[in-house]
Amino acid sequence: MNSPAAPSVTAQLTRAGRAIEDESFAIIDAEAGPHPYDPGQWAVVRRMIHASADFDLNGLTVFHPRAVAAGLAALRQGGRLLVADVGMILAGLSPARLARFGLRPYQFIADPDVIAQAQAQGTTRAVQAMRKAQALGLLDGAIIGIGNAPTALLEVLRLIAEEGVRPALIIGMPVGFVSAAESKAMLAEVTEVPWVLVQGRKGGSTLVVAAIHALLTLAAEGLVPEAPLS
Repeated sequence: MNSPAAPSVTAQLTRAGRAIEDESFAIIDAEAGPHPYDPGQWAVVRRMIHASADFDLNGLTVFHPRAVAAGLAALRQGGRLLVADVGMILAGLSPARLARFGLRPYQFIADPDVIAQAQAQGTTRAVQAMRKAQALGLLDGAIIGIGNAPTALLEVLRLIAEEGVRPALIIGMPVGFVSAAESKAMLAEVTEVPWVLVQGRKGGSTLVVAAIHALLTLAAEGLVPEAPLS
């Protein structure tokens, strides 16, 4: 049940909708059984299961030790950027919830200059989209959501290692069969930047959206204390 002090913008808008969501979460809690997550992490995983009906996410989802605290700190500070690999992520996010924290969304996958650069350099649009975001100064301090393109995640990892980029949080959940599992395994080795990932081939934009919505709800309701970021 939502806290009485929680802004309604983070809740279902009708009583019937809230009842269905509450019952869904109760079913997930009952059927998931034991899990290794703390309350903040479980709020994210549970929302992802709710969005996908995939209980394998209980176990496949892995968190950097500072992931939830870093995400909440960035959201509560306000005015942060959200850079996504594809438009599907932005289409799935609630504009009202983004506005609640001044979270400004960007994605460049279909921009003509991105397509032209990818064709000229023999790379993917996802790589060039992340390079464009970096050239525009959008990645440092941002929340990065990757649900579709492993090459986008690999490029972000390169930018972290070679150019010192420091996002606030990476939600790395590309789905697929070519480099998806490998890119997330590489992300799991990163210590400089907090991250959330889904191991293996599973992932997708829907899961990224669910994770972001979970963090927005936690930040609005203040139900999880912010842990130290160091």
